[in-house]
Amino acid sequence: MFRKVLIANRGEIAVRIIRACRELGIVPVAVYSEADAESLHVRMADEAVCIGPAASAQSYLNIEAVVAAAKATGAEAVHPGYGFLAENASFARAVTDAGLAFIGPPAAAMEIMGSKTSARRAAVDAGVPIVPGTVEALSSFEEAGNTADKFGYPVMLKAAAGGGGKGMRLVADAQELRSAFETAQAEAAAAFGDSSLYLEKAVERPRHIEIQIFADNEGHVVHLGERECSIQRRHQKVIEECPSPINDPDLRRRMGDEAVKIARAVNYTGAGTVEFLLSDTTREFYFLEMNTRLQVEHPVTELVTGFDLVREQFLVAAGASLSFTQEDVRWTGHAIECRIYAEDPANNFFPSPGTITHLQEPLGPGVRIDSGVRRLSEVSIHYDPMIAKLAVWGRTRDEAIDRLRRALDEYEVSGITTTLPFFREIVRDQEFISARLDTGFIARFNERRVEPEQSQADVDLAVIAAALHYVKQQPQIGVQNSVSKWKLSGREIKSNHR
Repeated sequence: MFRKVLIANRGEIAVRIIRACRELGIVPVAVYSEADAESLHVRMADEAVCIGPAASAQSYLNIEAVVAAAKATGAEAVHPGYGFLAENASFARAVTDAGLAFIGPPAAAMEIMGSKTSARRAAVDAGVPIVPGTVEALSSFEEAGNTADKFGYPVMLKAAAGGGGKGMRLVADAQELRSAFETAQAEAAAAFGDSSLYLEKAVERPRHIEIQIFADNEGHVVHLGERECSIQRRHQKVIEECPSPINDPDLRRRMGDEAVKIARAVNYTGAGTVEFLLSDTTREFYFLEMNTRLQVEHPVTELVTGFDLVREQFLVAAGASLSFTQEDVRWTGHAIECRIYAEDPANNFFPSPGTITHLQEPLGPGVRIDSGVRRLSEVSIHYDPMIAKLAVWGRTRDEAIDRLRRALDEYEVSGITTTLPFFREIVRDQEFISARLDTGFIARFNERRVEPEQSQADVDLAVIAAALHYVKQQPQIGVQNSVSKWKLSGREIKSNHR
């Protein structure tokens, strides 16, 4: 096992990895930007190295600075966490070229799966079904138009070089295509430095299901079941569950087998996630992409399977075999996770940076908090606004929902605006409780929230208009009687709308 490991990340995932280091007797080394000097992950690590100013490009994305920090502190390995450089093949190569172990998959596998088009080709070669569409980047707008006509609208334009919803546009018809194409290209170039796009037939009202896989250096590949990730805003997940409420063992086996095929096809090692789109009606599923890293939502899989995925990452990277086989994997109970963001749901999830002046995290049976903040922590405008993850476990989905409601009600954060009130509403929403989920859930949820307010406003306006009309038709016999008639007419009309 490694003696010292550098963690090339920040926030809650850095804290999560530090805790795994403690259990394994590994010395954790943190890196930080000037803006993060007082951050929780810095204070928890045994050593910490400043790698640059606040801007990510000059600190957490600075490969030379991260590798230099690892060498200067005598670290033997680097754990990338997720985000930043976690899926950067050049970073993985720079780490291994420096004589250090990279706690992740080989750079070659990252390169294949890092491009959505090459990932789709790998899936086709492995015999895994993909969403109908292109397997090469589009060369022009004209090709996009011809391809869309071939598959039929609606279609999805997607960035070939990245994910997270950036460079992605749903196109309903040919009139929308040019604007969507140009916007997606510009967004992809800004986010990934690559404007390449590919096109898929849009799967309407799909579920987003992902399979957690794990592989060692001896060719053993297993899957740890599925996560339901359909509740998303701007194509980014906000609530995840394990298992999916579908809870179909045969479907889990078939999707798991296809995920293992993908991993074997690219000689994968370590933790990874294969994502699928699933038709809720036909149960047909299609390969979407592979994330060559630990996922944000890994806690729900850990809660249901009992395996520590970060610990397993360390063991495999150190040369050990997987500590379990496919036959050892069991799914017990149900887990749900909410990503707690410093965002304002009432203002289109606009970031809400600032100082956390009060923090009370929930406790009790079946509750897990993965957090990167504490009271008086500064939530910076420079980085992703997720501050913590709240995950709960119950023996059934209903019990997990009950526990999640209680935990969300206990959770208190002041000084910044968070998504906590939004989640408190969702877990009481009948569509969520009934597990009627797909990637359009939040859009429909927001409509349901607005409709009652609008209908009540319409009733109130109707009451006022009718009352005014009634009063105008009456003889002017004094203020007191007019007021009385106003009240009576308004009450009578309003009662008829109940």
